[in-house]
Amino acid sequence: MWNKPQLLNTIADLLILAATAALLAAALVWLVRVPSLPVRQVVFAQELAHTRRAEIEQSLPGALKGNFFSLNLEAVRGELEKLPWVRKVELRRVWPARLEIKVEEHRPAARWGEGRDELVNTFGEVFAATAPEEEASALPLLYGPQGTAPEVLKRYGEFVGSFKVLNQRPVQVTLSPRLAWQLKLDNGMLVEVGREQPKSPVGVRLQRFIEVYPELVGKRATRPSVVDLRYPNGFAIRVAGEVKGK
Repeated sequence: MWNKPQLLNTIADLLILAATAALLAAALVWLVRVPSLPVRQVVFAQELAHTRRAEIEQSLPGALKGNFFSLNLEAVRGELEKLPWVRKVELRRVWPARLEIKVEEHRPAARWGEGRDELVNTFGEVFAATAPEEEASALPLLYGPQGTAPEVLKRYGEFVGSFKVLNQRPVQVTLSPRLAWQLKLDNGMLVEVGREQPKSPVGVRLQRFIEVYPELVGKRATRPSVVDLRYPNGFAIRVAGEVKGK
């Protein structure tokens, strides 16, 4: 072997590589374990609308363990995403001792169901949180079977667009277990839209009513309390116990 210079050079190179790798590994272990590189500053990338600083300060200490390198970002993210108004968290280490946190809060689009502590965000996701009274009262109220929040929110937006021409707005939308739609407008009128029908879809029945609303309803001394659109070729209105078909 000693008479083979090329082999000796190869062995020397391998030994150097092994030594370098060992040094790097040792350096990495040192960096992870050394107590002199703590995270000294936690910075939030934006102001938070609903999440209070006190909630964050209570949730973070248990997750902020280790130094700049060994800090478990998944643990920090998990703790923050347990907070009621937090939807998603992004984290970034900034040398030498800073942790930047970007929080995406839920943006409430509606109240959900009977309780006061369930809301629907703009993605159609139901989350448990309590909105301030003034904010909650301005949100529409949506009902529906479990798992239907995205569909109910989507339909609510369509109903808002349909009634905009009449300067009316749905304040409550209900999808029954039998998949029938019911609306309550901001003037107090109840609209029984019913289920989708192959020959008379919800949109067609609703548009039929909206087209005649100004003449039929707008000029009446008493506004109908209930409008029933479940008929395939017409609708019915009820005023103070009176029922009229159209």
